[in-house]
This record gives sequence, structure tokens and C-alpha cells, in this order.
Amino acid sequence: CTPLLLLSFLLFPLGLPVLGAPPRLICDSRVLERYILEAREAENATMGCVEACSFNENITVPDTKVNFYAWKRMEVQQQALEVWQGLAQLSEAILRGQVLLANASQPCEALRLHVDKAVSGLRSLTSLLRALGAQKEAIPFPDATPSAAPLRTFTVDALSKLFRIYSNFLRGKLTLYTGEACRRGDR
Repeated sequence: CTPLLLLSFLLFPLGLPVLGAPPRLICDSRVLERYILEAREAENATMGCVEACSFNENITVPDTKVNFYAWKRMEVQQQALEVWQGLAQLSEAILRGQVLLANASQPCEALRLHVDKAVSGLRSLTSLLRALGAQKEAIPFPDATPSAAPLRTFTVDALSKLFRIYSNFLRGKLTLYTGEACRRGDR
């Protein structure tokens, strides 16, 4: 193991962004699987939660549905843009959920831990995608056609729904994009 790779794995549990990480770290399926597992654990932990998990306002989240036929026909830049917009929207939603949970009359420590892990995970995933070069691909070119549709969104009113969206996004669009970006990079 190289010292940099070892340091990267040591920083992951702390949730710190891995700025000096090798660009291909996100291409190791175990890395993304770890974040997906954390998201599923949070989703499962909040499934039966009703009162403590409800928000007193609606939170906007990205639509995670994927039309696989349309996705495969998309340009890489458009896929990257959709992933970046989705990550940004999810980050805002999770941070808003964190604030609402902190202001709750009887916040549950276990719920707070899942939200904190999600915030940390999204920061790390953003750093890993940036190292992969996805952010550069997401910048539309001036001569690009304005065919990129705005990000579809909807609202949720509970932490369980928020974590379901988070989990679906990681398992869907993020996994599809990173898989293709990593294959392209190996050619």
C-alpha cells in the first residue's frame, strides 16, 4: 500500500474530504459500496420512525428515477451535470434536515448520527468525483446546445424519505456515472 492510499482509507471513517486521493479511488467499487451501505443503514434505521423523523417543512430533493435508455444516449457532460446538480441538491437537503433535526424538541442521537454521516459522505463523494475530473465534464461548453433539461425535483417531509432518496441517488445515477467515467478512463 502506498502511504497516500493508506492515509485516504484512514481519513474516510472520519468523513474528511480526501483531497490528495488518487483520482481512481472512486473507481474502486468498495469505496462507493461503503457509502451506499451507510445510506441504506440510515434508510433502514428511519423506516419505522414517524414523529421524530417528520419535518415541519418540506425539503426539496432531486428526482432519482433513471431512464436507462435516455441515460446511455446522454453525452458524458450532460450525465456529469445531472450528477453534480443532484449531489448539490442532496447536500442542501441533508444540511437542511440536519438543522431541522437539531431544532427538534426531542432530537434522537441515533438519527443525528446518521445525518452527520450523510453530510460527511456527501462531502467525501464530492471530493472524490472532483479528483476523477467529473466537475470539469459537468461544465457546459459555450457552444453546447441548451438541451440539458433542468434538474427534476420534488419535496419530502420526513427523514426516512430523505434517506431513501439519498440511497437511491447513490445506487442509481452516481453509480452509473462513476462506472462509465472509470471505464472511459481505463481505455
